[in-house]
This record gives sequence, structure tokens and C-alpha cells, in this order.
Amino acid sequence: MRFADVDAVTVDAYGTMLHVRDPVPALAAALERRGVERPPEAVRAAFLAEVRHYRPRSLRGRDEASLAELRRECVGVFLDALEAPLDAAAFVPDFMGGLDFELLPGTAAALDSLRARGLSLAVVSNWDCALPGILERLGIADRFDALCVSALVGAEKPDAAIFAEALRRLGVDAGRAVHVGNDDDDERGAAAAGLRFAHAPLATAFRDWS
Repeated sequence: MRFADVDAVTVDAYGTMLHVRDPVPALAAALERRGVERPPEAVRAAFLAEVRHYRPRSLRGRDEASLAELRRECVGVFLDALEAPLDAAAFVPDFMGGLDFELLPGTAAALDSLRARGLSLAVVSNWDCALPGILERLGIADRFDALCVSALVGAEKPDAAIFAEALRRLGVDAGRAVHVGNDDDDERGAAAAGLRFAHAPLATAFRDWS
């Protein structure tokens, strides 16, 4: 494919631009401070249970109040998996404090390279309303012309609607856009909306383009 055929790039967030550092040590330490000792493998299994619960429900975290309730529910799943007798609402700050998001290598440079080519950029991600703040803290929010987060848009991948909203905000036709993502929902959603698709991570997605 050629950059000459593209006016815009939409980008997934988790697994494409960023990920979370291993949260197990921090979560195990937080539990221990509250008198709950569990082996690392148990903490990891409980964390994965929380992730599985959160993913199909991220759309619910659309504002401060609904996000707080979603987090309490998800932390409850984590604690239940560990059979930890702790109050979920009280443990939310400890749990969230254990999630240390970081950019995947080469992400910022890749965004700068795309912008230098004159391309419009948008995030298209299934996430709760906290994502814009995460991108801000990671120093890349200002690289984007639009942030289309499922909980704020009211649609989630693979629904073509979230891609259509990104294209509307960018003022670009689907046939002149490409989406970069890391899973089947990204690829199917992009196809449904008429975008081309490139595989994550972002840092290497365009290395064969001319």
C-alpha cells in the first residue's frame, strides 16, 4: 500500500500503542498491606478474570459516576476470585494504582512520522471514559485530531458506527483511511466501515508502505 492513497489513520489503543506493565507485584503488595497474602499465580489469575469481566462492559464507564460503579464491580470480581474478604469500593484505589500504563516501543515516533506526512489521526478504542486522561499522561493525546472512545461515543468495535464517527470528525472518506489494530474486532470493524486495515503494533504497521 502507498501513503499517497491515504488521508487518515485511525488507531486502536491497548495492544497497539500502549499496554500495562505487569500489575501482579503491585497488586500482591496492596493485598498484603491489607492483610491478604496470595501467591503471584493466584493474583495473576484473578487479574485476568477482572480483565475478562471488564472488556465487554467498558462501554458502561461513560462518566465519573458510572466509571466508579464499573470499577467497583470489576474489583469485586478480582477480590472474589482470590476469596479475599475486602471491600471492593475501598480497594479500587489500590487496584487502579497497580495499573501502570506505558507506550509500546516506537509509538510516539510512529505518530510523529504519520503526522509529518500530513495524515489526520484518530484513536478508535473500546475503553471507558478514562482513556483520554491516560493518553494525556503518556504524552500522546495532542498527536490526535479526534479521540473516539467507545464509552463516550456510545458504540464499540466491531460496530462500524465508532469508525464512522471518527471519519466524520476527521472529515475523511472511509476509502481514504486505514485502521491499525491488534485483534479481530479491529479488523472486522474496519472492514464493516470501509477502512483498510494494518496490523499492530503501530511502530511497525507501515514499515512496508511506500
